[in-house]
Amino acid sequence: MFKKITFSFILISTCFLACNSSKKETVVSESDTKKNIPQTKPSLKNNFNNDFLIGAALNTSQIKETDTNAVTLIAKEFNSITPENDMKWEQIHPKENEYFFDVADAYVVFGKKHNMHIVGHTLLWHSQLAPWVNEIKDKKKLEHHIEKHINTVVGRYKGKIHSWDVVNEALNEDGSPRESLFYNVFGNESYLELAFRLAEKVDPEAQLIYNDYNLWKPEKRKGVIRIVENLKSKGIKIDAVGMQAHWSVEGPSIEDIENSIIAYSELGVKVMFTELDVTALPNPWELNGAAVEQSYERYEGDLKMDPYRNGLTDEAKEKITKRYEDIFKLFLKHRDKISRVTFWGVTDGQSWLNNWPIKGRTNYPLLFDRAFQPKEVYHNVLALKQ
Repeated sequence: MFKKITFSFILISTCFLACNSSKKETVVSESDTKKNIPQTKPSLKNNFNNDFLIGAALNTSQIKETDTNAVTLIAKEFNSITPENDMKWEQIHPKENEYFFDVADAYVVFGKKHNMHIVGHTLLWHSQLAPWVNEIKDKKKLEHHIEKHINTVVGRYKGKIHSWDVVNEALNEDGSPRESLFYNVFGNESYLELAFRLAEKVDPEAQLIYNDYNLWKPEKRKGVIRIVENLKSKGIKIDAVGMQAHWSVEGPSIEDIENSIIAYSELGVKVMFTELDVTALPNPWELNGAAVEQSYERYEGDLKMDPYRNGLTDEAKEKITKRYEDIFKLFLKHRDKISRVTFWGVTDGQSWLNNWPIKGRTNYPLLFDRAFQPKEVYHNVLALKQ
């Protein structure tokens, strides 16, 4: 993460075989049929085209197209994109009256060029917030700056960015409100209402999303349900719940993920898996998703915490492959409820998990390796739709 309309495009190819005008039966061989009918090349976006969007989070070099190997891969495999960091408040609005839109503009151009669903990430988040915002203690002043920020950013990309992560990570693990700057200054969760109302007013056609990690947890699930039901009861638009999906080979269980898919869908919103990656690395804490507040500097350089620096073992590869297969089987089972699956990064080398929360580790959480080549797990995921 470092940290509604659903757009899906269905390509229908129809092949007409010409018959001669005589009464004779025309025989078309299998080889002729294969030659005459356009063949769709296998890729993530093509194989899952009728199920859900397949996205990736892009870094700055990919957005600016200086990482040409990654750009080629992104164009081939994905039909949705999310900016990894470049639209977060500290990047796009670092000073009160100063905005930097150069990278965000290039990001939108990239998405349009490749006919992609473009995600805006994120409007309100307590982390990666500009320092000057953290100094605001007055509610009316904070309301003013939230309104100005959303009006300016969403307004600039109205009709160009198709969906927005409006509020990010507003909950504690037990489902209670996170005591962020926004919560503390407002004194309650009404800042969520303000943010969603503003985003809808500026761009009524954009999909509006609540995004968070560990939303498979029953306790946190209750918090999401509370947020969605509250917004809907007040006539405030919310189109989807974004489950971040920073998972490991050990968990969460498929059952817990499935229970959340069903629960959120029953609220009348779509489910999106917005930040998918799977780690096989050992971690010195209980499974707790993507809380950026964690720090484990004492483990840096500890070989026990970085066992695959020279490559994954066969056993580890099998675990990751099996895990992704199980995850995508679940996604396909609930394709009617899921509108987007986005990987948090493009290749293993790009992944934030190489440096979080323990710096300098070697991780393998995505479907493409450091040389931009598809891994065995990629082919196994594609095979689910072949």
